[in-house]
Amino acid sequence: MSPQSAAAPAGHTEAVGRTEADRRTETAGRTEAVGRTPARPPAVGVAFADTDALPGLPATLHSKARTLRGAVRSRCADLARIESPTGDSARLNALAEELGAGYAATGAQVRRVPNEAGDHLVMDWPGRDESLAPLLVVGHHDTVWPVGTLADWPVEERDGALTGPGVLDMKAGLALVEGAFALLADLGQRPHRPVRLVVVADEELGSPDGRKLVERQLAGAAAVLGLEPPHPDGSLKTARRGSSRVRLTVTGREAHAGNDAALGISAVDELVDQLVLVRGLVNQPGTELNAGRITGGTRANVVAGRAEAELGLRFATPEAQRRTLDNLAHLTALRPGAKVRAEVLSSRPTWPVRPANPLLRHVRSLAAALGQNLDGAPAGGAGDTNIAGARGLPTLDGLGAVGAGPHARHEHIRTDQLAPRIALLAALLAVPLPRLRERA
Repeated sequence: MSPQSAAAPAGHTEAVGRTEADRRTETAGRTEAVGRTPARPPAVGVAFADTDALPGLPATLHSKARTLRGAVRSRCADLARIESPTGDSARLNALAEELGAGYAATGAQVRRVPNEAGDHLVMDWPGRDESLAPLLVVGHHDTVWPVGTLADWPVEERDGALTGPGVLDMKAGLALVEGAFALLADLGQRPHRPVRLVVVADEELGSPDGRKLVERQLAGAAAVLGLEPPHPDGSLKTARRGSSRVRLTVTGREAHAGNDAALGISAVDELVDQLVLVRGLVNQPGTELNAGRITGGTRANVVAGRAEAELGLRFATPEAQRRTLDNLAHLTALRPGAKVRAEVLSSRPTWPVRPANPLLRHVRSLAAALGQNLDGAPAGGAGDTNIAGARGLPTLDGLGAVGAGPHARHEHIRTDQLAPRIALLAALLAVPLPRLRERA
């Protein structure tokens, strides 16, 4: 598909679709047979999922996923070529239009949720059993890369790796789930239960608006899956640290730096000293600080009247998060006349490790049936799945593409791992979930 030239108007609700014959023709035209059937290692200590409901499913998924690999690789590259930095509403809306058209072609009802900084998307696919609670899948279409990055870092494939801004985080995840639904549609299958996919436009800022949209979907969800990239070895993410984004603002008093320096109060000097103090406050197990952005002052011959720092904080426990944010809220100025204020811009709760994880067992069993060895481990970064995991809902993240280098110039995905991920996602959609909690 090509990028849309204009975004849908605010409040636009979209339920576009093509005929089944058109969709099959398109899919046939863009698939390619690549790769070999991977060896199937024996699964040790893993009970197989209930694939009996769909006889021959593992072999069929293998075959179909291999033929779709090329199409998904191309789709990921095309999406990455639509630059979509957080906050650029025009570009985010253009990408939302393109994504919505792709998901609608696989049978989804697509809804745009207006947001000033870029529209969010909600997609719904019907299930074979509409009486069941829906499976919730979450993703995002914003990236950390500014417009113009493609000029000196184009999307290209080298040595089995597709590289470019946003390919891993997370254009590939969005392409993979589209491929999984396309695979099921080609088989004439629907997901076992209804599926809702929420794609937010502000995840890279901590989802200040998107979080509310995700939270509204949680009460009725059977389980929550995230399309963020997995660990570099392909392992899923079973827990995440909490995170908070805090703006530290210092107000001083401007003065001529030569003639009247004593009359001024340097906001820059105060901010520097406050950052040293803050680093001492957070220097404790389970807490990390990144001073991501610092601004202040106007000219070298003017005592700075204002300075700001944007801090990224990560926490291993809810207690560490509460303690640190409380300490920041009670900061006081070190210089007479200066003012210091800490403002929490966005915050995600800690998603703690849970020893009993029936959802991970289920996914591991599906992977084993597909000939894949798969495990899970906690992750250092935060994401929208924190919201569900912190509430104790059955949650897994890392179902996006295997690769490395998110937010870095070596960001890439491994194209040889696309087919296994397509097959796994399709199996997760098609195979009944086991009982994950008392009310599932």
